[in-house]
Amino acid sequence: MSDLEKIKKEIEKLREGIRDADYKYYVLSEPEISDKEYDDTLKQLKDIEERYPQLITSDSPTQRVSGGVIEGFPTVEHKIKMLSLDNTYSIDEIKDWEHKIKRMLKRDTQTDYVVELKIDGVSCSLTYEKGTFLTGATRGDGTTGEDITMNVKTIKSVPLRLRGANIPEIIEVRGEIYMDKKDLENINKTRLKQEEPLFANPRNAASGSLKLLDPLTVKERNLKCFIHSSGLAKGVEFTNHREFFEKVKALGLRVNPYNKLCKNINEVIEYCLYWQSRRDSLDYEIDGIVVKVNDYKLRKELAETSKSPRWAVAYKFPAHQATTTVQRIESSVGRTGIITPVAILKPVECAGVTISRSTLHNFDEIERLDVREGDTVLIERAGEVIPKIVKVIATKRNDASKKIKVPKSCPVCKQDLAKEKEEEVYWYCINPDCPAKIKQSLLHFASRGAMDIEGMGESAVEELVNRGLVKSLADIYKITKADLLKLPLFAQKKADNLILAVTASKKRQMSHLLYALGIHHIGEKAARLLADRFKKIDIFFKLKEEDLEKISEIGPVMAQSVTKFFASSKAKKLIEEFKKSGLNLNQEKKVAGQNLLSGKIFIFTGELKSFSRSQASEAVEALGAECVSSISKNIDYVVVGENPGSKYEKARKLHLNIITEQDFKKLINRS
Repeated sequence: MSDLEKIKKEIEKLREGIRDADYKYYVLSEPEISDKEYDDTLKQLKDIEERYPQLITSDSPTQRVSGGVIEGFPTVEHKIKMLSLDNTYSIDEIKDWEHKIKRMLKRDTQTDYVVELKIDGVSCSLTYEKGTFLTGATRGDGTTGEDITMNVKTIKSVPLRLRGANIPEIIEVRGEIYMDKKDLENINKTRLKQEEPLFANPRNAASGSLKLLDPLTVKERNLKCFIHSSGLAKGVEFTNHREFFEKVKALGLRVNPYNKLCKNINEVIEYCLYWQSRRDSLDYEIDGIVVKVNDYKLRKELAETSKSPRWAVAYKFPAHQATTTVQRIESSVGRTGIITPVAILKPVECAGVTISRSTLHNFDEIERLDVREGDTVLIERAGEVIPKIVKVIATKRNDASKKIKVPKSCPVCKQDLAKEKEEEVYWYCINPDCPAKIKQSLLHFASRGAMDIEGMGESAVEELVNRGLVKSLADIYKITKADLLKLPLFAQKKADNLILAVTASKKRQMSHLLYALGIHHIGEKAARLLADRFKKIDIFFKLKEEDLEKISEIGPVMAQSVTKFFASSKAKKLIEEFKKSGLNLNQEKKVAGQNLLSGKIFIFTGELKSFSRSQASEAVEALGAECVSSISKNIDYVVVGENPGSKYEKARKLHLNIITEQDFKKLINRS
């Protein structure tokens, strides 16, 4: 064997090792070598190829980025037209679609369907010839697209060479190029620092990235790709869609793991509704579900229109984003006195609800967005959270619009505003008796995670403060039934219920009171940690910052906040009044004996109806169990509420013991 033959063999061995590592990392999500080992192997290959440039091939892992700037995008003609899908927006429309195709088939036989997550990205076509990646193209008008081969080569989940023994002569596959939510967040942080326009969503970012003429920049965007359908194929045949997925997976192409075969339309509907409520648990955006007839013979019978196949349809989720206009910008006052600007919007449907308000967080955010009254804006509501303004549609702005200025006085009490520190972004109302601050403090104090006073909602608090019955937190425990019956809001039963709820709150553990006091930076978990450590409220008046910082979860900012609060005369007076009213000011940690749950590990994900997260944690800890925040194989129980997050999917992959909130309630009552 000649020296050159030996070099060729060494190069191919290195390439094969890198391809295998790419496949396991980017397609299977099961990496087997470290990042350093991967980088060292790639560098070794680059060094050899630089010495022997005649041995470089287009499918070498070193050729993912050529380093040059593309002169422009030539066009590519699709051998088989890339059609778009018809959309449905309700369960009834999915059923209508099935009735329609069964009428066309002239028989009412049971039909299998493949359902797939509809990735919110950019459609693409990838062509391989004899196993080597040849071209990547956009959909374009369905007949002709743009050649984005060099940019697609930067996507590591797209193999440059197919795997396995049965490599087709030619195979064209279609897929979706997308960007993860986290990658978008990181890119937007960088763009914000560089004063560049932010991407509105991951699809916008993926599309913008693929249009760049510099592949090196595209590579930094960390795009990904899922394959979902076939185009031209020579040397391979598919009888159904499930078979297509199995064969392309064997070739090393990346297929979404949540694709599913459904035996009937009811299973399809169940799948659609399942993912509609869990779409935000994924690392990437989906905007619906694609439903396809599985059998390729039936597809041939159904054929297609000039725009879309009859054998497939998309079920679209309610949109996460919408455009509307800012009618005015108001300022609200929080319990700590923070002034928060709020955009009052022209009501618009978004993510299944009508949106009419959006917080703008602070006046620096208003300046960053340059949002003004009368502006047309893009809003987003993702993860069942408060909607936010993503960007202003500047092209629709009225020339007469004026920039919003920071108000000079509190919108409620008209007292001066100030910042605690010059570098802070927040402005505060400095009036301790501001009615707005008192109202927000009362609502927090009575909330479920705090003193849990049922019946003391916004309407009740509004009347109690406006009528002068409650001027501080301590006044809650001085209210009488006679006081309540003087208010239009309260009749006999409602007054009785509120008095009972106020009385019951006196017995809450001290951890609830610490959280209810609204101390800066002290949430439910920190309040429980502090209460468990120090047991009695009076001890907090003697603590120094260094005493608190000995607790690993309590940092300098939290320690300073706690000591500052308890050093105030207002806190001393408040606690004395609580003592007179008979509140429990101690933390009584329950000790588990030979409990069934003793030593067990729990994790919670999603929204619980009967408990706050803090209350659920307290319940298991009182029984000798432990509550953690990160998924691992050591967890005994994964408690799942509504709209669970990514922990739920990880728990499924690890085959952990997943239980519902109802199961959890039975479990803690039995133990």
